[in-house]
Amino acid sequence: VTTSLGGSSLVCSLLNPAAIYANNEISLRDVEVYGFDYDYTLAQYADALHPEIFSAARDILIEHYKYPEGIRKYDYDPSFAIRGLHYDIQKVSGKDHFGLMMSAHPLRGLQPVPDEEVIDLYGGTQHIPLYQMSGFYGKGPSIKQFMDIFSLPEMALLSCVVDHFLGHGLEFDQAHLYKDVTDAIRDVHVKGLMYQWIERDMEKYILRGDETFAVLSRLVAHGKQLFLITNSPFSFVDKGMRHMVGPDWRQLFDVVIVQADKPSFFTDRRKPFRKLDEKGSLHWDRITRLEKGKIYRQGNLYDFLRLTEWRGPRVLYFGDHLYSDLADLMLRHGWRTGAIIPELEREIRIINTEQYMHSLTWQQALTGLLERMQTYQDAESRQVLAAWMKERQELRCITKALFNAQFGSIFRTFHNPTYFSRRLVRFSDLYMASLSCLLNYRVDFTFYPRRTPLQHEAPLWMDQLCTGCMKTPFLSDMAHIR
Repeated sequence: VTTSLGGSSLVCSLLNPAAIYANNEISLRDVEVYGFDYDYTLAQYADALHPEIFSAARDILIEHYKYPEGIRKYDYDPSFAIRGLHYDIQKVSGKDHFGLMMSAHPLRGLQPVPDEEVIDLYGGTQHIPLYQMSGFYGKGPSIKQFMDIFSLPEMALLSCVVDHFLGHGLEFDQAHLYKDVTDAIRDVHVKGLMYQWIERDMEKYILRGDETFAVLSRLVAHGKQLFLITNSPFSFVDKGMRHMVGPDWRQLFDVVIVQADKPSFFTDRRKPFRKLDEKGSLHWDRITRLEKGKIYRQGNLYDFLRLTEWRGPRVLYFGDHLYSDLADLMLRHGWRTGAIIPELEREIRIINTEQYMHSLTWQQALTGLLERMQTYQDAESRQVLAAWMKERQELRCITKALFNAQFGSIFRTFHNPTYFSRRLVRFSDLYMASLSCLLNYRVDFTFYPRRTPLQHEAPLWMDQLCTGCMKTPFLSDMAHIR
Protein backbone atom coordinates (compact mmCIF):
# COMPACT_ATOMS: atom_id res chain seq x y z
CA VAL A 1 0.00 0.00 0.00
CA THR A 2 1.20 3.54 -0.77
CA THR A 3 0.26 6.53 1.33
CA SER A 4 1.51 10.12 1.44
CA LEU A 5 3.21 12.07 4.18
CA GLY A 6 4.17 15.69 3.70
CA GLY A 7 4.06 15.31 -0.07
CA SER A 8 6.31 12.23 -0.08
CA SER A 9 5.29 8.64 -0.75
CA LEU A 10 5.49 6.03 1.97
CA VAL A 11 5.39 2.39 0.89
CA CYS A 12 4.59 -0.25 3.51
CA SER A 13 4.05 -3.99 3.20
CA LEU A 14 0.69 -5.21 4.47
CA LEU A 15 0.40 -7.75 7.26
CA ASN A 16 -1.43 -11.00 6.54
CA PRO A 17 -4.45 -11.65 8.84
CA ALA A 18 -4.24 -15.36 7.99
CA ALA A 19 -0.56 -15.68 8.94
CA ILE A 20 0.91 -17.47 11.95
CA TYR A 21 3.21 -15.36 14.10
CA ALA A 22 6.09 -16.83 16.13
CA ASN A 23 7.35 -15.84 19.56
CA ASN A 24 9.89 -18.67 19.52
CA GLU A 25 11.52 -20.64 16.74
CA ILE A 26 9.62 -23.87 16.12
CA SER A 27 9.79 -26.45 13.34
CA LEU A 28 6.61 -28.40 12.66
CA ARG A 29 8.85 -31.17 11.36
CA ASP A 30 9.69 -31.94 15.01
CA VAL A 31 6.04 -32.00 16.13
CA GLU A 32 4.57 -35.50 16.24
CA VAL A 33 1.53 -34.92 18.44
CA TYR A 34 -1.06 -32.15 18.16
CA GLY A 35 -3.45 -31.30 21.02
CA PHE A 36 -6.47 -29.03 21.01
CA ASP A 37 -8.91 -27.25 23.28
CA TYR A 38 -12.50 -27.21 21.98
CA ASP A 39 -14.27 -23.88 22.61
CA TYR A 40 -12.78 -21.05 20.51
CA THR A 41 -10.08 -23.41 19.24
CA LEU A 42 -11.60 -26.29 17.29
CA ALA A 43 -14.98 -24.55 17.43
CA GLN A 44 -14.92 -20.85 16.58
CA TYR A 45 -18.09 -19.05 17.72
CA ALA A 46 -19.86 -16.09 16.18
CA ASP A 47 -20.04 -12.82 18.12
CA ALA A 48 -23.82 -13.26 18.14
CA LEU A 49 -23.32 -15.51 21.17
CA HIS A 50 -22.21 -12.63 23.41
CA PRO A 51 -25.50 -10.69 23.61
CA GLU A 52 -27.28 -13.98 24.42
CA ILE A 53 -24.93 -14.59 27.38
CA PHE A 54 -25.24 -10.97 28.53
CA SER A 55 -29.05 -10.93 28.40
CA ALA A 56 -29.46 -14.31 30.09
CA ALA A 57 -27.10 -13.38 32.95
CA ARG A 58 -28.76 -9.97 33.32
CA ASP A 59 -32.16 -11.63 33.65
CA ILE A 60 -30.78 -14.14 36.18
CA LEU A 61 -29.57 -11.21 38.30
CA ILE A 62 -33.03 -9.66 38.24
CA GLU A 63 -35.16 -12.78 38.66
CA HIS A 64 -33.01 -14.92 40.96
CA TYR A 65 -30.71 -12.46 42.73
CA LYS A 66 -33.45 -9.79 43.00
CA TYR A 67 -31.44 -7.00 41.41
CA PRO A 68 -33.33 -3.85 40.35
CA GLU A 69 -35.65 -4.19 37.37
CA GLY A 70 -34.03 -1.10 35.87
CA ILE A 71 -30.98 -3.17 34.90
CA ARG A 72 -33.09 -4.74 32.16
CA LYS A 73 -32.79 -1.55 30.11
CA TYR A 74 -29.11 -2.33 29.40
CA ASP A 75 -28.26 -4.20 26.22
CA TYR A 76 -24.95 -5.72 25.23
CA ASP A 77 -22.54 -3.31 23.54
CA PRO A 78 -20.08 -5.32 21.41
CA SER A 79 -17.75 -2.31 21.13
CA PHE A 80 -17.36 -1.80 24.89
CA ALA A 81 -14.77 -4.27 26.25
CA ILE A 82 -11.67 -6.09 25.04
CA ARG A 83 -9.83 -9.10 26.40
CA GLY A 84 -7.03 -8.60 28.90
CA LEU A 85 -8.74 -5.94 31.04
CA HIS A 86 -8.18 -5.90 34.77
CA TYR A 87 -11.14 -5.36 37.07
CA ASP A 88 -10.42 -3.89 40.49
CA ILE A 89 -13.15 -5.35 42.64
CA GLN A 90 -12.71 -2.62 45.23
CA LYS A 91 -12.15 0.43 43.03
CA VAL A 92 -12.26 0.70 39.21
CA SER A 93 -11.98 -1.34 36.06
CA GLY A 94 -9.30 -0.70 33.49
CA LYS A 95 -6.41 -2.01 31.45
CA ASP A 96 -2.99 -2.43 33.02
CA HIS A 97 0.31 -1.71 31.33
CA PHE A 98 3.47 -2.17 33.39
CA GLY A 99 1.41 -1.82 36.57
CA LEU A 100 -0.21 1.47 35.54
CA MET A 101 -3.87 2.41 35.29
CA MET A 102 -3.55 4.56 32.16
CA SER A 103 -5.29 7.90 32.43
CA ALA A 104 -7.42 7.40 29.33
CA HIS A 105 -8.54 3.91 30.31
CA PRO A 106 -9.94 3.45 33.84
CA LEU A 107 -13.72 3.31 34.12
CA ARG A 108 -16.09 3.02 37.05
CA GLY A 109 -19.20 1.50 35.61
CA LEU A 110 -19.46 3.10 32.19
CA GLN A 111 -17.87 6.43 33.17
CA PRO A 112 -14.19 7.43 32.91
CA VAL A 113 -12.38 8.09 36.18
CA PRO A 114 -10.43 11.40 36.28
CA ASP A 115 -6.66 11.18 36.65
CA GLU A 116 -6.75 12.96 40.00
CA GLU A 117 -9.18 10.44 41.45
CA VAL A 118 -7.17 7.47 40.16
CA ILE A 119 -4.06 8.86 41.86
CA ASP A 120 -6.01 9.36 45.08
CA LEU A 121 -7.48 5.85 44.95
CA TYR A 122 -4.04 4.30 44.66
CA GLY A 123 -2.28 6.22 47.39
CA GLY A 124 -0.90 9.14 45.44
CA THR A 125 0.32 7.19 42.42
CA GLN A 126 -0.97 5.58 39.25
CA HIS A 127 1.23 2.58 39.92
CA ILE A 128 -0.50 -0.59 41.16
CA PRO A 129 1.76 -2.65 43.46
CA LEU A 130 2.73 -6.02 42.03
CA TYR A 131 1.23 -7.96 44.94
CA GLN A 132 -2.21 -6.58 44.06
CA MET A 133 -1.95 -7.59 40.43
CA SER A 134 -3.10 -10.84 38.88
CA GLY A 135 -1.42 -14.02 40.02
CA PHE A 136 -0.36 -16.93 37.83
CA TYR A 137 -3.91 -17.60 36.61
CA GLY A 138 -5.02 -13.98 36.29
CA LYS A 139 -6.41 -13.54 39.81
CA GLY A 140 -5.00 -11.29 42.50
CA PRO A 141 -6.21 -10.35 45.99
CA SER A 142 -8.59 -7.72 44.68
CA ILE A 143 -7.93 -7.54 40.93
CA LYS A 144 -9.17 -9.99 38.32
CA GLN A 145 -7.88 -10.16 34.75
CA PHE A 146 -10.38 -11.22 32.09
CA MET A 147 -8.53 -13.38 29.61
CA ASP A 148 -11.04 -15.55 27.74
CA ILE A 149 -13.49 -14.51 25.05
CA PHE A 150 -16.48 -15.61 27.12
CA SER A 151 -15.55 -12.85 29.61
CA LEU A 152 -16.52 -10.06 27.19
CA PRO A 153 -20.23 -10.15 28.14
CA GLU A 154 -19.24 -10.53 31.80
CA MET A 155 -17.20 -7.32 31.72
CA ALA A 156 -20.02 -5.50 29.96
CA LEU A 157 -22.59 -6.69 32.51
CA LEU A 158 -20.39 -5.75 35.47
CA SER A 159 -19.98 -2.24 34.14
CA CYS A 160 -23.69 -1.84 33.38
CA VAL A 161 -24.76 -2.99 36.84
CA VAL A 162 -22.27 -0.66 38.54
CA ASP A 163 -23.48 2.17 36.29
CA HIS A 164 -27.09 1.56 37.34
CA PHE A 165 -26.28 1.46 41.06
CA LEU A 166 -24.17 4.62 40.89
CA GLY A 167 -26.68 6.44 38.69
CA HIS A 168 -29.52 5.75 41.15
CA GLY A 169 -27.54 6.44 44.32
CA LEU A 170 -27.86 2.87 45.57
CA GLU A 171 -25.40 1.69 48.19
CA PHE A 172 -23.62 -1.57 47.41
CA ASP A 173 -20.59 -3.61 48.27
CA GLN A 174 -18.45 -3.96 45.15
CA ALA A 175 -17.26 -7.43 46.20
CA HIS A 176 -20.84 -8.70 46.54
CA LEU A 177 -21.80 -7.23 43.17
CA TYR A 178 -18.78 -8.76 41.48
CA LYS A 179 -19.56 -12.20 42.92
CA ASP A 180 -23.24 -12.02 41.94
CA VAL A 181 -22.47 -11.04 38.35
CA THR A 182 -19.78 -13.70 38.09
CA ASP A 183 -22.16 -16.32 39.49
CA ALA A 184 -24.91 -15.26 37.05
CA ILE A 185 -22.52 -15.65 34.13
CA ARG A 186 -21.44 -19.03 35.53
CA ASP A 187 -25.10 -20.10 35.75
CA VAL A 188 -25.49 -19.47 32.01
CA HIS A 189 -22.79 -22.08 31.43
CA VAL A 190 -23.58 -24.50 34.29
CA LYS A 191 -27.30 -24.63 33.46
CA GLY A 192 -26.44 -25.40 29.86
CA LEU A 193 -28.13 -22.34 28.36
CA MET A 194 -25.19 -21.52 26.13
CA TYR A 195 -24.94 -25.13 24.99
CA GLN A 196 -28.63 -25.12 24.10
CA TRP A 197 -28.35 -21.98 21.97
CA ILE A 198 -25.43 -23.34 20.01
CA GLU A 199 -26.95 -26.80 19.55
CA ARG A 200 -30.22 -25.30 18.26
CA ASP A 201 -28.51 -23.28 15.52
CA MET A 202 -25.00 -24.46 14.77
CA GLU A 203 -24.98 -22.80 11.37
CA LYS A 204 -25.45 -19.45 13.11
CA TYR A 205 -23.00 -19.87 15.98
CA ILE A 206 -20.19 -22.16 14.77
CA LEU A 207 -17.77 -20.66 12.26
CA ARG A 208 -15.16 -22.25 9.97
CA GLY A 209 -16.22 -25.82 10.68
CA ASP A 210 -15.11 -27.02 7.26
CA GLU A 211 -11.68 -25.48 7.85
CA THR A 212 -11.37 -27.28 11.19
CA PHE A 213 -12.12 -30.55 9.40
CA ALA A 214 -9.49 -29.73 6.77
CA VAL A 215 -6.83 -29.03 9.41
CA LEU A 216 -7.48 -32.24 11.35
CA SER A 217 -7.68 -34.42 8.23
CA ARG A 218 -4.45 -32.98 6.87
CA LEU A 219 -2.55 -33.66 10.08
CA VAL A 220 -3.80 -37.24 10.28
CA ALA A 221 -2.92 -37.80 6.61
CA HIS A 222 0.67 -36.81 7.45
CA GLY A 223 0.89 -39.32 10.28
CA LYS A 224 0.39 -36.95 13.20
CA GLN A 225 -1.32 -38.07 16.42
CA LEU A 226 -4.15 -35.90 17.74
CA PHE A 227 -5.81 -35.44 21.11
CA LEU A 228 -8.54 -33.22 22.58
CA ILE A 229 -8.65 -31.86 26.15
CA THR A 230 -11.66 -29.66 26.89
CA ASN A 231 -13.70 -28.50 29.87
CA SER A 232 -16.94 -28.85 27.91
CA PRO A 233 -19.24 -31.90 28.35
CA PHE A 234 -19.19 -34.76 25.87
CA SER A 235 -22.75 -34.33 24.56
CA PHE A 236 -22.01 -30.73 23.56
CA VAL A 237 -18.62 -31.49 22.02
CA ASP A 238 -20.04 -34.50 20.16
CA LYS A 239 -22.81 -32.46 18.53
CA GLY A 240 -20.41 -29.71 17.53
CA MET A 241 -17.80 -32.08 16.11
CA ARG A 242 -20.45 -34.01 14.19
CA HIS A 243 -21.54 -30.70 12.68
CA MET A 244 -18.00 -29.67 11.71
CA VAL A 245 -16.31 -33.00 10.95
CA GLY A 246 -18.96 -35.72 10.68
CA PRO A 247 -20.17 -38.73 12.71
CA ASP A 248 -16.76 -40.43 12.65
CA TRP A 249 -14.89 -37.47 14.14
CA ARG A 250 -13.50 -39.55 17.04
CA GLN A 251 -11.50 -41.66 14.61
CA LEU A 252 -9.31 -38.61 13.96
CA PHE A 253 -8.26 -38.41 17.62
CA ASP A 254 -6.06 -40.79 19.53
CA VAL A 255 -7.34 -39.48 22.88
CA VAL A 256 -10.46 -37.45 23.78
CA ILE A 257 -10.86 -35.96 27.27
CA VAL A 258 -13.94 -33.94 28.30
CA GLN A 259 -14.84 -32.01 31.47
CA ALA A 260 -11.12 -31.91 32.20
CA ASP A 261 -11.40 -29.07 34.72
CA LYS A 262 -8.47 -27.06 33.35
CA PRO A 263 -6.28 -25.51 34.65
CA SER A 264 -6.29 -27.86 37.68
CA PHE A 265 -6.05 -30.74 35.17
CA PHE A 266 -2.43 -29.68 34.62
CA THR A 267 -1.46 -29.44 38.31
CA ASP A 268 -3.71 -31.71 40.42
CA ARG A 269 -2.53 -35.34 40.44
CA ARG A 270 -5.48 -36.66 42.47
CA LYS A 271 -8.28 -36.82 39.91
CA PRO A 272 -8.39 -40.12 37.98
CA PHE A 273 -9.67 -40.64 34.45
CA ARG A 274 -13.18 -42.05 34.06
CA LYS A 275 -14.45 -43.68 30.89
CA LEU A 276 -17.77 -42.60 29.37
CA ASP A 277 -20.02 -44.80 27.27
CA GLU A 278 -21.95 -43.67 24.18
CA LYS A 279 -24.77 -42.33 26.36
CA GLY A 280 -22.43 -40.35 28.58
CA SER A 281 -22.67 -42.73 31.56
CA LEU A 282 -19.57 -43.22 33.70
CA HIS A 283 -17.73 -46.54 33.93
CA TRP A 284 -16.22 -47.72 37.22
CA ASP A 285 -13.18 -49.62 35.98
CA ARG A 286 -9.63 -48.40 36.55
CA ILE A 287 -8.05 -46.76 33.51
CA THR A 288 -4.75 -48.41 32.55
CA ARG A 289 -4.56 -47.08 28.98
CA LEU A 290 -6.16 -44.38 26.87
CA GLU A 291 -7.79 -45.93 23.80
CA LYS A 292 -8.56 -44.37 20.45
CA GLY A 293 -12.26 -43.82 19.85
CA LYS A 294 -13.12 -43.83 23.57
CA ILE A 295 -14.20 -40.85 25.67
CA TYR A 296 -12.59 -40.01 29.00
CA ARG A 297 -13.65 -37.56 31.65
CA GLN A 298 -11.56 -35.46 34.06
CA GLY A 299 -8.21 -37.08 34.92
CA ASN A 300 -4.92 -35.21 35.20
CA LEU A 301 -1.91 -34.41 33.05
CA TYR A 302 0.49 -36.61 35.02
CA ASP A 303 -1.53 -39.75 34.32
CA PHE A 304 -1.95 -38.54 30.74
CA LEU A 305 1.82 -38.27 30.30
CA ARG A 306 2.39 -41.66 31.91
CA LEU A 307 -0.18 -43.43 29.74
CA THR A 308 0.69 -41.77 26.41
CA GLU A 309 4.40 -40.95 26.84
CA TRP A 310 3.76 -37.75 24.87
CA ARG A 311 6.32 -35.44 26.39
CA GLY A 312 8.31 -32.33 25.65
CA PRO A 313 8.67 -30.33 22.45
CA ARG A 314 7.30 -33.01 20.14
CA VAL A 315 3.84 -32.04 21.47
CA LEU A 316 2.10 -28.86 20.26
CA TYR A 317 -1.10 -27.84 22.05
CA PHE A 318 -3.54 -25.15 20.86
CA GLY A 319 -5.91 -23.15 23.05
CA ASP A 320 -7.47 -19.71 23.38
CA HIS A 321 -6.90 -19.10 27.11
CA LEU A 322 -3.33 -18.12 27.92
CA TYR A 323 -3.56 -19.20 31.55
CA SER A 324 -5.97 -22.15 31.59
CA ASP A 325 -4.77 -23.72 28.33
CA LEU A 326 -1.13 -22.82 27.77
CA ALA A 327 0.83 -21.50 30.76
CA ASP A 328 1.37 -24.75 32.67
CA LEU A 329 2.10 -26.76 29.54
CA MET A 330 4.88 -24.43 28.42
CA LEU A 331 6.44 -23.51 31.75
CA ARG A 332 6.15 -26.79 33.66
CA HIS A 333 6.03 -29.51 31.02
CA GLY A 334 7.97 -28.20 28.03
CA TRP A 335 5.24 -28.63 25.43
CA ARG A 336 5.12 -26.25 22.49
CA THR A 337 2.01 -24.07 22.52
CA GLY A 338 -0.15 -22.21 20.02
CA ALA A 339 -2.56 -19.43 21.04
CA ILE A 340 -5.78 -18.86 19.11
CA ILE A 341 -6.51 -15.12 19.14
CA PRO A 342 -9.61 -14.39 16.97
CA GLU A 343 -9.22 -10.63 17.54
CA LEU A 344 -5.91 -10.74 15.67
CA GLU A 345 -7.62 -10.78 12.28
CA ARG A 346 -9.52 -7.55 12.92
CA GLU A 347 -6.54 -5.81 14.49
CA ILE A 348 -4.30 -6.62 11.53
CA ARG A 349 -6.90 -5.29 9.11
CA ILE A 350 -6.91 -2.02 11.07
CA ILE A 351 -3.09 -1.89 11.08
CA ASN A 352 -3.20 -2.27 7.29
CA THR A 353 -5.37 0.83 6.80
CA GLU A 354 -3.89 4.03 5.42
CA GLN A 355 -5.25 5.96 8.39
CA TYR A 356 -3.36 3.80 10.89
CA MET A 357 -0.11 3.84 8.90
CA HIS A 358 -0.23 7.61 8.45
CA SER A 359 -1.09 8.22 12.11
CA LEU A 360 1.61 5.92 13.45
CA THR A 361 4.32 7.28 11.15
CA TRP A 362 3.57 10.89 12.03
CA GLN A 363 3.48 10.02 15.74
CA GLN A 364 6.96 8.58 15.43
CA ALA A 365 8.12 11.67 13.56
CA LEU A 366 6.71 13.95 16.24
CA THR A 367 8.29 11.86 19.00
CA GLY A 368 11.68 12.19 17.35
CA LEU A 369 11.24 15.93 16.91
CA LEU A 370 10.25 16.42 20.55
CA GLU A 371 13.22 14.42 21.75
CA ARG A 372 15.75 16.28 19.64
CA MET A 373 14.35 19.81 19.77
CA GLN A 374 13.66 19.99 23.52
CA THR A 375 17.06 21.63 24.04
CA TYR A 376 15.68 24.81 22.47
CA GLN A 377 13.97 26.69 25.29
CA ASP A 378 13.32 30.16 23.85
CA ALA A 379 9.70 31.33 23.87
CA GLU A 380 9.04 30.53 20.19
CA SER A 381 10.57 27.05 20.45
CA ARG A 382 8.57 26.24 23.58
CA GLN A 383 5.40 27.22 21.74
CA VAL A 384 6.28 24.91 18.84
CA LEU A 385 7.13 22.06 21.21
CA ALA A 386 3.80 22.48 23.03
CA ALA A 387 1.94 22.33 19.71
CA TRP A 388 3.81 19.18 18.73
CA MET A 389 3.09 17.60 22.11
CA LYS A 390 -0.62 18.39 21.77
CA GLU A 391 -0.75 16.99 18.23
CA ARG A 392 1.10 13.85 19.29
CA GLN A 393 -1.36 13.21 22.12
CA GLU A 394 -4.31 13.74 19.78
CA LEU A 395 -2.84 11.26 17.29
CA ARG A 396 -2.29 8.68 20.04
CA CYS A 397 -5.94 8.93 21.07
CA ILE A 398 -7.11 8.68 17.46
CA THR A 399 -4.94 5.62 16.87
CA LYS A 400 -6.19 3.97 20.06
CA ALA A 401 -9.82 4.56 19.10
CA LEU A 402 -9.33 2.78 15.77
CA PHE A 403 -9.27 -0.46 17.78
CA ASN A 404 -11.59 0.32 20.70
CA ALA A 405 -12.85 3.71 21.88
CA GLN A 406 -12.42 2.90 25.58
CA PHE A 407 -9.38 0.64 25.76
CA GLY A 408 -7.63 0.55 22.37
CA SER A 409 -5.80 -2.54 21.08
CA ILE A 410 -5.55 -5.75 23.10
CA PHE A 411 -1.87 -5.92 22.12
CA ARG A 412 -0.52 -2.42 22.62
CA THR A 413 -1.13 0.84 24.42
CA PHE A 414 0.81 3.61 22.72
CA HIS A 415 4.44 2.39 22.66
CA ASN A 416 4.03 -0.32 25.34
CA PRO A 417 2.77 -3.88 24.93
CA THR A 418 -0.26 -4.62 27.10
CA TYR A 419 -0.20 -7.10 29.96
CA PHE A 420 -2.18 -9.46 27.71
CA SER A 421 0.45 -9.10 24.99
CA ARG A 422 3.30 -9.82 27.39
CA ARG A 423 1.52 -12.94 28.68
CA LEU A 424 0.96 -14.00 25.07
CA VAL A 425 4.69 -13.78 24.36
CA ARG A 426 5.53 -15.65 27.57
CA PHE A 427 3.06 -18.53 27.25
CA SER A 428 2.85 -19.23 23.50
CA ASP A 429 5.35 -20.25 20.84
CA LEU A 430 2.90 -19.38 18.05
CA TYR A 431 -0.24 -17.29 17.80
CA MET A 432 -2.84 -16.93 15.07
CA ALA A 433 -6.44 -15.84 14.44
CA SER A 434 -7.77 -19.38 13.94
CA LEU A 435 -6.64 -22.96 13.44
CA SER A 436 -7.37 -22.58 9.73
CA CYS A 437 -4.15 -20.53 9.46
CA LEU A 438 -2.29 -23.86 9.61
CA LEU A 439 -3.62 -24.64 6.13
CA ASN A 440 -1.36 -21.90 4.74
CA TYR A 441 1.83 -23.72 5.79
CA ARG A 442 3.51 -27.04 5.07
CA VAL A 443 3.45 -29.60 7.89
CA ASP A 444 7.26 -29.37 8.05
CA PHE A 445 7.39 -25.55 8.04
CA THR A 446 9.77 -23.77 10.42
CA PHE A 447 8.55 -20.56 12.05
CA TYR A 448 11.15 -17.92 12.88
CA PRO A 449 10.43 -14.99 15.22
CA ARG A 450 11.49 -11.58 13.92
CA ARG A 451 14.22 -9.79 15.83
CA THR A 452 12.77 -6.57 17.19
CA PRO A 453 15.11 -3.86 18.50
CA LEU A 454 15.45 -3.17 22.19
CA GLN A 455 15.49 0.47 23.15
CA HIS A 456 19.29 0.57 23.40
CA GLU A 457 19.53 -1.16 20.00
CA ALA A 458 17.41 1.46 18.25
CA PRO A 459 18.65 4.90 19.29
CA LEU A 460 17.12 6.62 16.25
CA TRP A 461 13.35 7.03 16.30
CA MET A 462 13.25 6.15 12.60
CA ASP A 463 14.35 2.57 13.35
CA GLN A 464 11.04 2.00 15.11
CA LEU A 465 8.88 2.69 12.07
CA CYS A 466 6.69 -0.13 10.77
CA THR A 467 8.65 -3.05 9.32
CA GLY A 468 9.01 -2.86 5.57
CA CYS A 469 8.52 0.91 5.27
CA MET A 470 10.87 2.64 2.85
CA LYS A 471 12.69 5.80 3.93
CA THR A 472 11.31 8.78 2.08
CA PRO A 473 13.22 12.00 1.35
CA PHE A 474 11.09 13.66 4.03
CA LEU A 475 11.99 11.08 6.66
CA SER A 476 15.63 10.97 5.64
CA ASP A 477 15.89 14.72 6.06
CA MET A 478 14.22 14.54 9.46
CA ALA A 479 16.69 11.86 10.63
CA HIS A 480 19.57 14.36 10.38
CA ILE A 481 17.99 16.84 12.79
CA ARG A 482 20.12 17.11 15.90
